[in-house]
Amino acid sequence: MSDHSWNSSGSDEDQDPELGQPVEFGGVLSKWTNYIHGWQDRWVVLRKNTLSYYKSEHEREFGCRGSLCLSKAVITPHEFDECRFDISVNDSLWYLRAEDPEHRQQWIESIELHKAESGYGSESSLRRHGSTLSLTSAASGFSATSTSSFRKGHSLREKLAEMETFRDILCRQVDTLQRYFDNCADEGSRDVFQRDKVVEDDEDDFPSTKPDGDYLLNNSSKEKLCSQGTLKEVNGIDFKGEAITFKATTAGILSTLSHCIELMVKREESWQRRLDKEMERRRRTEDAYKAAVSELKKKPHYGGPDYEEGPNSLINEEEFFDAVEAALDKQDKIEEQVIPCHCHISQSEAKSRTLLSIPMTPGDSHSTLSTHRYSTKVEEMVQNHMAYSLQDVGGDANWQLVIEEGEMKVYRREVEENGIVLDPLKATHAVKGVTGHEVCHYFWDTTFRFDWETTVENFNVVERLSDNAVIVYQTHKRVWPASQRDVLYLSVMHKVPSTNENDPDTWLVCNFSVDHDSSPPTNKCIRAKINVAMICQTLVSPPEGDKEISRDNILCKITYVANVNPGGWAPASVLRAVAKREYPKFLKRFTSYVQEKTSGKPIMF
Repeated sequence: MSDHSWNSSGSDEDQDPELGQPVEFGGVLSKWTNYIHGWQDRWVVLRKNTLSYYKSEHEREFGCRGSLCLSKAVITPHEFDECRFDISVNDSLWYLRAEDPEHRQQWIESIELHKAESGYGSESSLRRHGSTLSLTSAASGFSATSTSSFRKGHSLREKLAEMETFRDILCRQVDTLQRYFDNCADEGSRDVFQRDKVVEDDEDDFPSTKPDGDYLLNNSSKEKLCSQGTLKEVNGIDFKGEAITFKATTAGILSTLSHCIELMVKREESWQRRLDKEMERRRRTEDAYKAAVSELKKKPHYGGPDYEEGPNSLINEEEFFDAVEAALDKQDKIEEQVIPCHCHISQSEAKSRTLLSIPMTPGDSHSTLSTHRYSTKVEEMVQNHMAYSLQDVGGDANWQLVIEEGEMKVYRREVEENGIVLDPLKATHAVKGVTGHEVCHYFWDTTFRFDWETTVENFNVVERLSDNAVIVYQTHKRVWPASQRDVLYLSVMHKVPSTNENDPDTWLVCNFSVDHDSSPPTNKCIRAKINVAMICQTLVSPPEGDKEISRDNILCKITYVANVNPGGWAPASVLRAVAKREYPKFLKRFTSYVQEKTSGKPIMF
C-alpha cells in the first residue's frame, strides 16, 4: 500500500457554506476484490455523502469502478484486524483495509462525519427543505392511510354522501348568485353612460314615419329596448329564494359536519386501539429487522475475506468441507476434459519438449551425488529416506491403512503441532511394464509436469544445480476457501546401487523445501514446507526360453512418502479427507501416464 494513503482535497473554495466541512477526501485503501485476487490497492474518494473507488489515482478520468451512498451505511471496524473496516449498504458490502490503525480511524471518523452531515434526516436538512415533522402528524398520517376503519361506519358514510350532495347544490347556487351580481354591476354602468347622452339625443327620440305609415325607431331607442329586456332577465332571478336556499344548504353542511365529528369522537377510542396495535406490530417488525441485520453481520457475504481459512474464520468445519469438496469435484470435471488433450500434441510442441527435456541418461551417471552448496543436505535426506521410508508399516510406527485399491495401499500417521495437521503419508504400489528409472525420470523432469500434475497452477526452475538437481518454485491451484499455497524446493534424482547382488537397485527422487533469494515468500500465497520422496525398485522375472526381457517381465515397486506442513490453519478433518481422496488419484494418474509414455519404447534400467 502506498505510504501516502490519506489526503484531503478540500480547499476554501470547496467548502460547503452550511456544513463547513471539506467536500472531498481521497487516499489509497486495500479493497477485497474476490477470492482469486484477494486484497488490491484502490484509490478511494469520499465526497458529498458518496464513497467511490478507482483502480488508481491516475485513472479517475475513466470513471469510478463502484460507489456507495453513505446515508444508510453501516461502518463496522473488524474485531481482529486492526487495519480493516467494513461498510455495508443493504446488500452491498465493501471490505477495506487502511495502512495502519491510525489511518483506519481517520477514515471511519470522516465517513461518519459525512454520513451525519449528509442531510438524511438531519436537522439542517429539515431547515433547508422548510419542513418540520412531529409525532402527532406522523401518527395522524399513519392512521389515515387505512380506509378499513370506515367499513363498519355506515352512518358516517351516509353523512359524507350528504355532504357531497350539499356541495353540488351549493356550487350551483353560488354560480347563480354570481351571475346576478355581475348583471347588476353591468346594468349600473350602462345607466350612467345613458344619462350623459340624454340631452344631445332628445331630438332624435321622436319616431320617424315610413312611407307606408309605420314608425321607425332610432339607435337610442333600440338600446333602451335591449336594456329593458336584460333588466327583465335579471329581475327574473328570485334573489330572496336563492338566499334562503343558500342558507339552508350551509346549515345542512354544518349539521352534517357536526354529526361526523360526533361519530369520529365516538370512534376515536377504537382508532386509537388500532393505532396502538399497528405501532406495536411495527416495533416488533423493526426489532426483527435489526436482529436479522445483526445476524447478517456475523455471516458476511459469500466469498468475503472472513471466509478465508484461519482460526478466526466464520465458516464452520462442515461448510469448509462442503466447499472444498465442491471445488475438487469441479476441478475433476475440468481434468477429464483437459487430460485427453495431452495425448494429441502437435509436432512443434513435441519438438520443443524434446529440446527442453533432460534425456534419460544411463543409471551409472546418477549413482554419484553432484557437488554443490546443498550436497550435504541432499546426502542426508537420501540416507534418511533409505533408512526409514522403506521400513515396514507394522510395529510401533502407528501407520493406519486408510485406503486399499488393488496393489495400492495408502497409510497415514496422525500428527498435529499447534493445531496444524502434519500427518505423514505413505503409499505403496506395484506397476507393471515400467522400471524405477523411468518412473523417477518422469516424476523429476519438469518438462512433463503439466502432463500428469493437475494441482499445479504454474512453476519455474529457479536454479539448476547439476544435471540431476534443480531448485523449483511452483504455485498450486487454490481450492476455496483454503488459501493458495506455493512451495520452493530442491528436487534431486539419485540411484542407490544395491549392496547385495540379489537385491535390486533403488531409484529415488527427493524433494525438500529450501530458501532462495530470488523467490521469497509473498502475501499472495502461504508458503508450504515439503519433504517428499518417490522410491522405486525394479523386479525382473526371467523370460521364457531364449526370449529377451520385455516389459511383460518387469514390475516396479513404488514407495511414496510425503511430509507436508501446509503453513496455515485449516480444519484437520478437511485436510485428512482431502489427502485420503487425492493421493490415490495422484498415484493412479501418474503411473498410468508413465506406462503410456514408455509403451513401445526401449527399456531403461
